[in-house]
Amino acid sequence: MKFILKILKEFPAYLWSGWGALASILLFIAFWDMGNQFYGDLVLPAPLETFETLWTMLHDPSVIGEIETTLYRASVGFGLSLALGTVLGLLAGFFATASMMSRPIVTILVGMPPIAWIVLAMIWFGMGDETVIFTVVVASFPIVFVGALQGARTLDDDLKEMAESFKLPWHMKFIDVYLPHLFGYLFPSWVSGLGMAWKIVVMAELLATSDGIGASLAVARSQLDTPTALALVVIMIASLMFIEYIILEPIKREVELWRD
Repeated sequence: MKFILKILKEFPAYLWSGWGALASILLFIAFWDMGNQFYGDLVLPAPLETFETLWTMLHDPSVIGEIETTLYRASVGFGLSLALGTVLGLLAGFFATASMMSRPIVTILVGMPPIAWIVLAMIWFGMGDETVIFTVVVASFPIVFVGALQGARTLDDDLKEMAESFKLPWHMKFIDVYLPHLFGYLFPSWVSGLGMAWKIVVMAELLATSDGIGASLAVARSQLDTPTALALVVIMIASLMFIEYIILEPIKREVELWRD
């Protein structure tokens, strides 16, 4: 509880430090507007038109329902891949035999194209939530697994000996000694897995469901409704950035204070 309160207390200062990121976003919008002037509204609608479309969509209950559906699928799929990948990756990293046995399986999962998993999931589970969630899990799991595996494999032996010599309880050993090192590997893998989850959930919805942001993108494509398509893309990007920079990044900064 103290950890959460400390993060909330320092949150305003963290937001104030984000001016550089905001400037880069504004620069991107400026280039977007230049592209609109060069290619025209059909190919690349103006940012103002896109944001007006987005504002209208966010006042439509049906659109909110589609967003909630996609968020649910992405959250469940990413949550499962994060939990399984972190736990199994750490176990494999601490045991050499498990590490060697898991390597070919991870290679298969990484090498398998997501579109192939979507096709198989459609055969196995039909056209519904299970197909999307399954595809997100198998696409994000190896990323998280490898991060956890590398973190556990690179633990300093001297660090382990020190923890053993002081006879620390297992929970103190893990939280105070191992976790600061492991987190340097876990957090990047979580962020990468989150990005993969968002890409896959939309692609799977576009191909395998009749609801969600992906399905709405398919409708916008069939109607050549570029402003709506871009507005949906903005929703996806904003959701991803909110999770990464507003939720995950403050936790990362707090955990890695020891580096300073």
